[in-house]
Amino acid sequence: MTDTAEAAPLSRRAAGTLGLGALLAAALPGTRARAQAQELVFLSTQLRPIESAQRMRQQILSGFGAPVNFVTEQPPQLGVRVRAEQQAGGRSTSLIGGLHGEILPLQSSNALAPLDDVLAALPNRSFNAAMLESGKLGGAQQRYIPWMQATYLMVAHKQALPFLPAGADINALSYEQLGQWAATIQARTGQRRLGFPAGPTGLMPRFFEGYLYPSFTGGVVTTFRSEAAEAMWTQFRELWKAVHPNSTNYGFMQEPLLTGEVWIAFDHVARVIDALNAKPDEFVAFPAPAGPKGRGFMPVVAGLSIPQGAPDAAGAARLIEYLTRPEVQIRTLRATAFFPVVQTDLPTDLEPGLRLAADAIAKMSAAPDALVSLLPVGLDQRGGEFDKVFTDTFQRVVLRGERPRAALDRQAEALRRIMTETNAPCWQPDPASSGACQVG
Repeated sequence: MTDTAEAAPLSRRAAGTLGLGALLAAALPGTRARAQAQELVFLSTQLRPIESAQRMRQQILSGFGAPVNFVTEQPPQLGVRVRAEQQAGGRSTSLIGGLHGEILPLQSSNALAPLDDVLAALPNRSFNAAMLESGKLGGAQQRYIPWMQATYLMVAHKQALPFLPAGADINALSYEQLGQWAATIQARTGQRRLGFPAGPTGLMPRFFEGYLYPSFTGGVVTTFRSEAAEAMWTQFRELWKAVHPNSTNYGFMQEPLLTGEVWIAFDHVARVIDALNAKPDEFVAFPAPAGPKGRGFMPVVAGLSIPQGAPDAAGAARLIEYLTRPEVQIRTLRATAFFPVVQTDLPTDLEPGLRLAADAIAKMSAAPDALVSLLPVGLDQRGGEFDKVFTDTFQRVVLRGERPRAALDRQAEALRRIMTETNAPCWQPDPASSGACQVG
């Protein structure tokens, strides 16, 4: 899964098909080899959907001044591909783009080159200190340079606002108030207008891992089967009665928001930005709700790494310099809805939809009850299995009506096996661990 914009997709059509030009070029003897010899290969888990990748190539990389082959890869396959090139002794990839948790496992196999010199050579860059520290992957040397960031938020059509609970502040909602809001709309209109991206291509696992669990239990892994988790699933099952039934098919919430099928939605910012940009006067964006333990939210930071033995390490360093220029960071924001990681002023002519999203993210980050939850770390190829534990629990409890305690006990066994076999330590908001994070 990506956060791209888990992260950050702008369409639900799958990427990966070859265009006619690529097929014709491949058929010409020597053409493919010559192109590969000249192009810098940029392998990325982010911006995978075809529209996102096209915007990256046409609106951002086109200004680099040298040919770049932007290749997208599913997150679980990133490590497989990088290690395969490493073991074969002949690399083709010169630059890697991925999330912190996707890049971290590569360090254990010595697959990443140190980037201290690259960082020192970047002029006029003011990176967030915490992001730079995270880019050291727990060591002394820089292993990735921050590239772009995003998160998830709530969006509502303005016609839903009159149904808010009395006295509720939309920028400081609780999950209880969200449920009341959705239930009131259902009672007065006869329609279930709250939507979640719970379809096969949706990012619903990130809602559970970064928002619901932290907000109700204060953790993710160590509190997985706690009494607080049991109460949380019971409450969320009740809330789901007011959720649009098509939510189990939704991948991108911008589409049902624009059609009016749903009036309130949660999703990654890049998956709702088309709705905000298309009709900025008809929507409001606001922080995710809070639970008993706080307002859980998941910042998504993507970084840039150079693999050991990269065929064009110098070109990769130049591309890092280009992608982190303030003006290119703004161009990336406009093209992909991923926000800058360097200090820069947002332009006064920023699209109204992006401005709505930026304001909501700022409010969520500054909330006094904000509770940061990081993306899963250290799972390598097992990230999909980790997500499935939460999705299966949701399906058992919410969709099939199983007792939360029985479902949690059963799924805890699968989660414990993943954590033990990967030896992945805990990440925020769970407390730090010296070994595998223990399932509680």
